[in-house]
Amino acid sequence: MAEVGIFVGTMYGNALLVAEEAQTILSEQGHSATVCEDPEPADWDAYKDKYALIVTSTTGQGDLPDSIVPLFQYIRDKIGYQPALRYCVIALGDSTYTNFCGGGKQFDALLQEQNAQRVGDVLLIDASEDPEPESVSNPWVEHWATLLK
Repeated sequence: MAEVGIFVGTMYGNALLVAEEAQTILSEQGHSATVCEDPEPADWDAYKDKYALIVTSTTGQGDLPDSIVPLFQYIRDKIGYQPALRYCVIALGDSTYTNFCGGGKQFDALLQEQNAQRVGDVLLIDASEDPEPESVSNPWVEHWATLLK
């Protein structure tokens, strides 16, 4: 089964909750999943030829939370081309803000530029419609797990 690194960018804990729920679902389906709450370059490097699931919230200005910015900068500035990486993104945001889910969209755009292979569709979760993000993410993760090899 697949090895999945779950990389979390959170401000108030919702993204971490979603990531922990995803870890449980993936494990129940026979995959090996590890949550990286304050992800570092070494964590990313361990999954560069496996699967990465980025679960990140978005600041009111549409930016990434401070906890995941160093990882984003490392990937952008040091890694470059990574066609062996398979990934997807769960982006949390609030549609009442201009840059809805901007953090997750930035991560997806960066990985697309680097030729990483997205598996499935990016999930955008709107806090103004779904105050319990795991009610949206859990069914998505159950489906995503079936796409992993």
